[in-house]
Amino acid sequence: MKKLLPLLLALIGTGAGIGAGLFLAPSPDSGAEHASAEPGTAQDGGHPAEPAAGSGDHTAADQGASEHGGSEHGEGESGTEYVKLNNQFVVPVVEDSRVAALVVLSISLEVAAGSAAATFEEEPKLRDGFLRTLFDHANIGGFDGNFTETPRMDALRRVLFETARNILGARVRDVLITDIARQDN
Repeated sequence: MKKLLPLLLALIGTGAGIGAGLFLAPSPDSGAEHASAEPGTAQDGGHPAEPAAGSGDHTAADQGASEHGGSEHGEGESGTEYVKLNNQFVVPVVEDSRVAALVVLSISLEVAAGSAAATFEEEPKLRDGFLRTLFDHANIGGFDGNFTETPRMDALRRVLFETARNILGARVRDVLITDIARQDN
């Protein structure tokens, strides 16, 4: 009986999984509609289709566009692009000559339309400048205590923006910190 029970449970689980898959599967007609729709057309109640993850599309022009066709920033649809830098930034927090924590950040840039390719060409220089700025911020205690307070985050965004402006010029409109986490050792 002890050997039969696991086999019986596995068969019941497999049967339930197959049944749920058949029950929840889309109908053949709805699959044909989605397959024949052009990329970028509305398929889900008026929202444009998004590119698949890992498709290599690094920009998101019109990411801030509302459903009415305007941009949240009051500019035309193609006035702004968002460039997500490829890798996260890892910043050590040093206390008493040892690494006490690591702060991990993801940064995106708001740039003028049409300048995403030029931004990616300057990414190594930009990453170097951002790392210098982040290390300085960590060394003055910027990631100690409640480091996500609005005044501290605003100060960090401001110095990152100044760094980006020095490297990329006026095409940079804003620096966005999209993720931030601290891991204490």
